[in-house]
Amino acid sequence: MITLPSRPPPRTHAFALPEVRERHCAFALLPPRQRSRAFTLIELLVVIGIVVVVFSLLAPALSGFKNAADVTTAGYVLAGYLEQARNHAMAHNTYVWVGLYEEAAGAGAPTAATPPYPGKGRIVLAAVASSDGTTGCEDSTSTAGSRVPLTATRIHPVGKIIRVENVHMGDIGAPSAAPNQDPNSIDGRPGFPYTSGTSLGIDYQNRISSDDTHSPFNQTLYPFLAQGYTFYKTIRFSPAGEASINGTYSPRRVAEIGLIPTRGSTLDVNNRNVIAIQFSGMAGNFKIFRR
Repeated sequence: MITLPSRPPPRTHAFALPEVRERHCAFALLPPRQRSRAFTLIELLVVIGIVVVVFSLLAPALSGFKNAADVTTAGYVLAGYLEQARNHAMAHNTYVWVGLYEEAAGAGAPTAATPPYPGKGRIVLAAVASSDGTTGCEDSTSTAGSRVPLTATRIHPVGKIIRVENVHMGDIGAPSAAPNQDPNSIDGRPGFPYTSGTSLGIDYQNRISSDDTHSPFNQTLYPFLAQGYTFYKTIRFSPAGEASINGTYSPRRVAEIGLIPTRGSTLDVNNRNVIAIQFSGMAGNFKIFRR
């Protein structure tokens, strides 16, 4: 009879204890750098404090980037809105008026003010078109002292009214005379809106600004109403795509709209990130200049 060898008894914790002790002793013999340990509470508080200080130093820079993005976005929105209005006038062989109104950024309801607009920080845009393709909705007998709103029954809205936040519509100053400027930059852009008509004292008619005080020329002779707003500053596009400011002036060689960033209703005067939108009165081309 063959006797099989018996299995060794299972290892119990008693047998494992020497091995555990051996490993603990080995760990204790390791150099301090090779031992793993957790952070202490003081170390965590120090790290958190450093992170807070760094973010507090970065906050102004991050805010500047946001304002730059806001004014750049506003420039493209406004230029795109004007371009669509011009395209509508040409495609439908009609006249289109784009109204520009500025109010305080915190306004909760449509305000009622005439230029120069006292509120700052929110630009409201609206567009209307002549229903019969003519300027018959304008009163041909109107003069500088008699403003007559466009006949409501002979115009219709074009698209929706939109609001552009955190931006002010004002003069940003003539471009720099320094040589070798980038022609696509603020300082290298054409200076016609600030030089054309200077000898006649009417250079301001080449620019659209909420701050313009040259009454009565800071208002259109033909304002229009839309969703509670009366638009006293307008750009009129003809079926040929020609653009005229406030509906009464002849097309200008180059006209300009300046955009300045705001913090709510307050001008951000230290921010150099301004935008200039220039367009030709005859061709109606729109171009954005920025730093």
